Amino acid sequence: MTRARHSAVAATLALVAGLLVVAGGASAGPTDFTVRGSVNQLYVLGAAPGQQLELVRGTKVVEEGVVDSAGSLAWRGLDAGSYSVRSATPAATVGPVKVRDVAGKPPAHAFYAGQTLGKGFNYITTRDGTTLSANVTFPSGTGPFPTVVEYSGYDPSNPKNTTMAQLFTTLGFAYVGVNIRGTGCSGGSFRPFEPVQSVDGYDAIEAIAAQPWAKFHKVGMVGISYPGISQLYVAQTQPPSLAAITPLSVIDDTYRSTLYPGGILNTGFAVPWATEREKQAGPYGQGWEKGRVDAGDTTCQANQALRLQNPDVLAMIRANPYYKKSIGDPMNPSLFAPKINVPVFLAGAWQDEQTGGHFPGFLDDFTSAPHLYATMLNGSHPESLSLGVFGRFADFLDLYVGRRVPGEAKHVVAPVLAGTITGVTGLALPEQPDYSGMTFRQAKRDYESGDPIHILFEEGAAAGQPSGSPLPRFERTFASWPIPEAEATSWYLTPRGGLADAPSTLTPRQATPRSYRADPDALPPTTHFQTGDGLWEAHPTYQWKQIPKGKGLGWITEPLTEQVVPIGTGSVDLWVRSPQRDTDLEVTLTEVRPNGTEVYVQSGWLRASHRKLGPGSTVVSPTHTHLRSDARPLPKRGFAEVRVELFPFAHVFRPGSRIRITVDAPGNARPQWDFDTISHGERVLVAADADHPSRLVLPVVPGVDAPRKAPKCSSLRSQPCRTYRG
Repeated sequence: MTRARHSAVAATLALVAGLLVVAGGASAGPTDFTVRGSVNQLYVLGAAPGQQLELVRGTKVVEEGVVDSAGSLAWRGLDAGSYSVRSATPAATVGPVKVRDVAGKPPAHAFYAGQTLGKGFNYITTRDGTTLSANVTFPSGTGPFPTVVEYSGYDPSNPKNTTMAQLFTTLGFAYVGVNIRGTGCSGGSFRPFEPVQSVDGYDAIEAIAAQPWAKFHKVGMVGISYPGISQLYVAQTQPPSLAAITPLSVIDDTYRSTLYPGGILNTGFAVPWATEREKQAGPYGQGWEKGRVDAGDTTCQANQALRLQNPDVLAMIRANPYYKKSIGDPMNPSLFAPKINVPVFLAGAWQDEQTGGHFPGFLDDFTSAPHLYATMLNGSHPESLSLGVFGRFADFLDLYVGRRVPGEAKHVVAPVLAGTITGVTGLALPEQPDYSGMTFRQAKRDYESGDPIHILFEEGAAAGQPSGSPLPRFERTFASWPIPEAEATSWYLTPRGGLADAPSTLTPRQATPRSYRADPDALPPTTHFQTGDGLWEAHPTYQWKQIPKGKGLGWITEPLTEQVVPIGTGSVDLWVRSPQRDTDLEVTLTEVRPNGTEVYVQSGWLRASHRKLGPGSTVVSPTHTHLRSDARPLPKRGFAEVRVELFPFAHVFRPGSRIRITVDAPGNARPQWDFDTISHGERVLVAADADHPSRLVLPVVPGVDAPRKAPKCSSLRSQPCRTYRG
């Protein structure tokens, strides 16, 4: 957009005045500010800084507020209805304006069809009049084109951010990058994952699909991490023009998976991520917006007006250490996954150092999706784009968005992408399905005939490939998740540090509890990288060390006589006590090999006072309520059973290896993850006797045909290895 330059205030007022016709707002006239109703929100713009205003519904003052230095004020969490804004000086009332509900009826198709989007930078108008910045890139050839949309609070609409656009246009798709409200050049105010972003996404999907260049007037959604998670929020609104989604490296529940795993605040990744999002959602927070404004984009300029109204996200996080349904439920994709009614392709890694790897917990919640395909493997955050996944991902987009026989461009794109991420070059896609000579219907039928759940084992140890390459050693498929064939198998903690097939027969008087000091300051520091790139390379340098003596406990099996392959979540059921009556627990599962090396497998965390189990808990999957009303200190006398969930994983324990678990204060187990722990050196006792049968329970899948010889532990992606010390 090119216009004569105006001052920031004049541009803001001019734009808002134009949007009020769409949004049902009202001009303030002599009060010199404007009011616009939104979705469960209401905005004031162009007011005098420091002015005190009242939000009125009928005759009742609902809320009060003070205008910020940019002349703006936003109220959130409003019920649908008509509102006015009242000022005392000068005495005036502006309104009423209409506030819509997130579940309200969307606009008619004409609202979307009336918007024109072309190649390059655009703005999409949402139902409340907010404009979202969007950048459109076409593949070679003439349209219409099968189209994919990336939607997030990063910078997908930044014209200079071309990575994802190049990826998808090379695959033959038009690519549209859209910034969510309050980020980039998009208008509105920002709070992570708030409901209005979901309906904005609906509006963006419908506006893009209505364009003449969008083939079939249907679009798919793409993206990894934040733009992967955003797909889930948009798809729950069921846009009629959404063809399919491909969420990669996502979460199933913001609280339990990443923010407060086990009820313990994740200060290593989650808090810094939220801090960075808050910073980048400030006025010109991503940097590239200023260049557009300097070049004459007055819409981008005006869209910065509400940024000072962004809530203090860190204060919200720290103020809600328990699961609060009014906050947690809207950010819990497992609760709205049943609403998603389009085909889904999902992939992620067990040891994901960012989103955490807890995501398989909601795979069985996609009950309305006509197809759910999931691929899971060991590895780091970008593993969902690795060579073992990419071919199936590209085929899915061709079939469900492009409605065409899968093409060959994936063979060009995938190795370049994998090499860029990991630094390993000269790679190629593994053998792919052969669709040559098939019609589209035949190809789609062939794709759908296989098992939907793919487990890739021993990523990084593929035969004939460089060590640490983003390729699996072997793959197995299953009909559904959780794996139907899995058998809950228990190993019981013994008083002397063993894991046995049967519980101890010793009485509490005969079996002295073992104990340790929960001292996070005494643990080795967590492995941190300045950027994710170092961690994603073939052989990162981990600082994964043994727990110092007296600062944790370990239990280990005898050498296995047969193969054990767990796939899914696990449970570590501990009988514990502490004089401090609360403690934070970190449990880590490892493999100890005959050669004396120890391989990381998975971890789990729990604050003992959060031990109350919720509905849906099983013998291998303890689910905690994390409600304040359910929190209980450890008993003054005696032991309490505390069940710690091991995050999902798949691993082959071969004959001769031993299964080990360790328990200590949180820290050091997972790269990038630190914790705001309450542990400060308290003594923790763990009982393992006939009255207190502490145990490890894993979902063991029989009949998995795995290579006989274990891979070099140094080759496994995101599974560091160290020398075992008992």
